[in-house]
Amino acid sequence: MIVFDAATVAGAAGWSTPHAVRVSATPSAAAADTCESSRRTRRKHDNARSDRKHGGETKTGRRKPRRHDNARNPRRHGGKRKTRFAFFNPPVANGASVSTQPLSFVPGKNVPPPLLYADTERSADALYFGRVNVPDAFIAFGRRGRKYAVVSALEFGRVRKMSDFDVVLPLEPYLKRAKELWPQRKPGAAEVIHLLAKEYHQSRFTVPEDFPAAVYEKLFELGLDLTVADGALFPGRETKTPAEAAAIREGNRCSALGFAAAERILRASRIGGRNLVSRGRVLTSEILKFAIEVACLEAGAVSANTIVAGGDQACDPHERGSGPLRPHELVIVDIFPRVGASGYHGDMTRTFLRGRASDAQRAIVDAVRAAQLAALKAIRAGANGRDVHGKVVDVFTARGHVTKHTPRGSVGFFHGTGHGLGLAVHEPPRMNGTVDHILRKNSVVTVEPGLYYPGVGGCRIEDVVQVTAAAPRMLSRYHYNWEFR
Repeated sequence: MIVFDAATVAGAAGWSTPHAVRVSATPSAAAADTCESSRRTRRKHDNARSDRKHGGETKTGRRKPRRHDNARNPRRHGGKRKTRFAFFNPPVANGASVSTQPLSFVPGKNVPPPLLYADTERSADALYFGRVNVPDAFIAFGRRGRKYAVVSALEFGRVRKMSDFDVVLPLEPYLKRAKELWPQRKPGAAEVIHLLAKEYHQSRFTVPEDFPAAVYEKLFELGLDLTVADGALFPGRETKTPAEAAAIREGNRCSALGFAAAERILRASRIGGRNLVSRGRVLTSEILKFAIEVACLEAGAVSANTIVAGGDQACDPHERGSGPLRPHELVIVDIFPRVGASGYHGDMTRTFLRGRASDAQRAIVDAVRAAQLAALKAIRAGANGRDVHGKVVDVFTARGHVTKHTPRGSVGFFHGTGHGLGLAVHEPPRMNGTVDHILRKNSVVTVEPGLYYPGVGGCRIEDVVQVTAAAPRMLSRYHYNWEFR
């Protein structure tokens, strides 16, 4: 067995000793216990030395309390833990780093700690847990309030330097041991997790709803006790710190730049028969999407699956749109970029029209904006998302816009009013007609009512707000002018 001393590893890599990780070529429970025992011995020695320094024992034989214990090392002594977000080095636009509230990853009393096997590109939970970008699936778990990651040599150094994990372990030694224990099959994540569970005496875990089924099945066969989270694995993701809110605002700034790019092209286009023409060629959804995505990219965000849907295409809310854009038709533009510096998203929607709107088109745009204002007025901490949705329905009903479901599809207003936004585009809380979700202070939600009528067109207007005890705080900004004659 080759063991690298923590101080040696730290010195060679240029890291401070407290953050160094003990690396073993053949990790074992005994090695972990020895390391923990050594730490306990050093703590006892330090405490005894400190007692002598501060006057020794009291008359009762007990050590004098030292007021600075928690201040010296709050994580060791149960104080609040300072968190950081080290996804990428660049800060958000206002210079603030993105941090979350102190992370409690045990969602309830007696709930087993979390276990994840995912990459951060597809798992917001994995990104939230470690606050570092890892493009390939890796193992992460909690134990006794500490966070562990097991990564390949490719990622080890970077994750160790940049992440919020307390312990980062190399994957390769565990794979080697797994091959020795199971020579008849190719070991993978399940076998490594099994070894970790034995080594750290932790056989019970909570896994997210999207935990890989194949890994879950193997772990069940290997005897681990896994509980699937009932809802969010990390409920703390629902509320946002000021830095997180700023990161979302930055995402919406990128969205606004995308709208500006699309608007410039639409305003400059000319009506050429049945199509809009831009720079001598037929203007298409693809051209607008390209301009939007370039604008977002130049601002530091990636806008994937951007929606630019005109005419009857806009009557399908998640239709991305394709082909020529036509004059006098409503065009829904929905932009939800991910900011590279933080991993947080923006999400905004506007509806445009180049030409002259009909009375029917003007009526649905006015109704959607009125419904959005009614929803914004109802949003505050303690409000029920179902009730906020009800305010939107009331506005539409009062104006004669009744939702209908037919074999050919639905018309009217047939989706939710809004959803949470953060590291994922869609996350709790939800505001719709089927779920009772009480809005919490500092949660961030979209507000996006819409109306859809084939033959007339579709309209959706979406903004993002942070919930407060009073009026919500706007995290998005772009004008509501929509008719470009």
